[in-house]
Amino acid sequence: MAELSLFERLDRVQQQLKQLVSKHEALKLEHKALTKQNSELKGQIIDLRAQITDFQNQDKITKIVSNTTVEKEESTELKHKLNEYIKEIDKCITHLSE
Repeated sequence: MAELSLFERLDRVQQQLKQLVSKHEALKLEHKALTKQNSELKGQIIDLRAQITDFQNQDKITKIVSNTTVEKEESTELKHKLNEYIKEIDKCITHLSE
């Protein structure tokens, strides 16, 4: 009778061990998925910060152009040229960061 009880206890321990191994594997998969998601979100944050910087630069240029005392046509042309310069600089920065 004591032997049967010992076998039952051993069987129960084995079942618990299988459950723990199964939970461990599930948690490893979840951890891997969350790590990937975290990396993707960090990338999105970097992209959004770059966009914010671009918008801030465009806003500064708009303020500079609107505060100049040139005629409206010259102001529009100046704004257009400055926007082109900024686009080219952004392309250079992107190229250098690759």
